[in-house]
Amino acid sequence: MEKPAGCPGVDVRGQATCLAHLADADRDGYLASLTASSRIDHRGTPFTQDLLNRLLGALIDPATGRPRLGDAKFRSATFEGNAGFEAVTFEGDADFHSATFKGDATFDSATFAGRAGFDSATFEGQADFGSATFESTTGFEWATFKHAVGFDKARFEGHSGFRSATFENHAHFLSALFKDTARFVGATFRGPAWFHKVVFEGVVAFDSADFEDYADFTSAAFKRTAWFESTAFEDDAGFKEVAFEGDARFDSAAFKGRATFKSATFKHVSGFESATFTGDAGFESATFERSVSLGPLVCLGGVVLSGATFNGPVTILLAARRLECRRTRWSTTAEVRLRYASVDFAQAVFEYPLTIAAEADTFLLPGGGAVDEQDLAGAPDAMVRIASLRGVDAAHLVLSDVDLSGCLFTGTVHLDQLRLEGACSFVGTPHGWHRRQLLHRRPSWFTRRRTLAEEHHWRAGQPNAVQGWHAPVVGAGQVGPAQLAPVYRALRKAFEDGKNEPGAADFYYGEMEMRRHDTTGTPRAERGLLWGYWLLSGYGLRASRALIWLALAMSVTILMLMWCGLPQSAPKQVATGTVPPSGGRITFEIDKADPQNPTGCWVTGERFEKALNVTLNSVVFRSSGQDLTTTGTYTEMVSRVAEPILLGLAVLAIRNRVKR
Repeated sequence: MEKPAGCPGVDVRGQATCLAHLADADRDGYLASLTASSRIDHRGTPFTQDLLNRLLGALIDPATGRPRLGDAKFRSATFEGNAGFEAVTFEGDADFHSATFKGDATFDSATFAGRAGFDSATFEGQADFGSATFESTTGFEWATFKHAVGFDKARFEGHSGFRSATFENHAHFLSALFKDTARFVGATFRGPAWFHKVVFEGVVAFDSADFEDYADFTSAAFKRTAWFESTAFEDDAGFKEVAFEGDARFDSAAFKGRATFKSATFKHVSGFESATFTGDAGFESATFERSVSLGPLVCLGGVVLSGATFNGPVTILLAARRLECRRTRWSTTAEVRLRYASVDFAQAVFEYPLTIAAEADTFLLPGGGAVDEQDLAGAPDAMVRIASLRGVDAAHLVLSDVDLSGCLFTGTVHLDQLRLEGACSFVGTPHGWHRRQLLHRRPSWFTRRRTLAEEHHWRAGQPNAVQGWHAPVVGAGQVGPAQLAPVYRALRKAFEDGKNEPGAADFYYGEMEMRRHDTTGTPRAERGLLWGYWLLSGYGLRASRALIWLALAMSVTILMLMWCGLPQSAPKQVATGTVPPSGGRITFEIDKADPQNPTGCWVTGERFEKALNVTLNSVVFRSSGQDLTTTGTYTEMVSRVAEPILLGLAVLAIRNRVKR
């Protein structure tokens, strides 16, 4: 039979045409000549399902009942129907380069002892390589899988290449084993990609791969370096409970869905330089055994490190909306430099110094360019806000240029050893006059001072709270003055140890305020003293208040002296003599009349001048020597006690504000 024009099939040995176009008698003779382990060459041959079954039937090993082939060349062959290579053993090289499988292709439990080449092959139906064993080099580069493909429990003992392969539908590699290098560089996964429990014993590279659907690497094990540089994850990416025993490189990777690394283990260097996360990035309960470098990266959602453990040096350069580090453990030095983020470090454990700092300028890449923060440009500012430090041992914590206006401090240990560098801001009080919610007739005045968010929450919850105090956020809990007083005291000491006495003044004021309002831990008599201290001078911190009281006291003293303290007129000396009956020596006794209370008009310039002189001398503990009435004498005595105290409180308040 002559070979049809245009048929690409390789001629059968001794024949002038390919296997598909042989005469029936010649085909039967050729198939009868084949035995197990025969070498076959059917490049370019079009196979029907029946023809393939007959070919494989001629190669069955009587000992196993399964086909066994030597070198098998099917390059550019076309399989019109289903291609069933189940349990086939390829003892030599298997060449399916550029082959086309128009039906389902089944290689379940097949064994490839030599090189398996499927480069540029096209699978139009389902492709199943479940439990297949590839003992040598395997190539699926530029292959196209238009339907679902499965490599579940497959073993790749040699180098395997999937470079630029296209997976149009589901791709399953569940529990597969890659004992040597595996390359998926530039591969495209348009359907879900499942690498659940896959073991990569050699280097694996997914550089520039594109996962357009969900990518699942749950419980996978990467024994050596895992390369995901410039990889694009268009949907969610799951790396839950993954073990990275070598380097994990996600530099310039793009995660457009949620990225989950929950309970993952990074035993060597891990890097996410220039990576971008459009959704949340979850590293809950992850373990970092060696040095880790997260960033500089951009995350439009939140980066969750809650429960993570860091056993090596840590550098985090992050521009994100949220960073959650609850219950994290930092067993070595760490530096966290952030932009835009709201940070929660509740119950975190720091064994070595850890710095949380706000970065003023955009992060720079190693090449010199700036990190693209365009998607974060809608944020009001790049300020870093600390949401909670509850339960933290702050002895090793350094905060620099962060916003603490909403931070929850109650329960923080060694808060007095916290180091605050740069411009760390706190929330202020409602400024000016405010009417209370219930007592509308009694407005309250608040002077500006730095406070804790928890004081705002407590005051906002009071029945007679004024407007301007911030209500608590969900989950903040409710604390009272008894819990807040120690927090203010510790922060005051932290500022004092940092040689910032004026900054410590506001926290001393807050401490005294909490003690004054604490009805459980502060005795009533002490609270009474605190009320007086607050009223007279704002706990020795409000010079204006003390000076106002001093001015009022001096005014009252002057009025009292002018009204009834100064006598009507200066008393005159009177001499009286006694002449003894015997005409002896004369004795004179000098007496002084008692000062008389004034009558008539007591508001005169002369009386004001004398009263002012007495009052001013009283302020500085001096006696004026002015003759006074009994009432005036007692008035002077009271003023000589009260007014110097008020003057001293004013001086103390000024000193507390300017002391260095």
